[in-house]
Amino acid sequence: QVQLVESGGGLVQAGGALRLSCAASGRTFSSYDMGWFRQAPGKGREFVAAISWSGGAIYYADSVKGRFTISRDKFKNTVYLQMNSLKPEDTAVYYCAARAGGSMVRVDYNYWGQGTQVTVSS
Repeated sequence: QVQLVESGGGLVQAGGALRLSCAASGRTFSSYDMGWFRQAPGKGREFVAAISWSGGAIYYADSVKGRFTISRDKFKNTVYLQMNSLKPEDTAVYYCAARAGGSMVRVDYNYWGQGTQVTVSS
């Protein structure tokens, strides 16, 4: 079992930055691929970024490439999403997720956090 708790969301002006954190419990955190997804009102949950268990593979959605950076700290059992140059269309609830194998860009992860709201004002 893996439990995930996100933090770091908030209200920011367009062009600003936020860093989301996802703290994981469980001794096997280092063996899980980790992903960030988001869901805007009235829309489905969409892939944002993912990092493999080793950190050797990283993926980004085209919409955030060059602006967002995913990273993980195995000693702190935490994965981060640094979000720069934020746009109003980035407004959504952001979710952290963990999976043990499979495609990291698909939404069918095994474990999910409760989500954290990010609001970007224009």
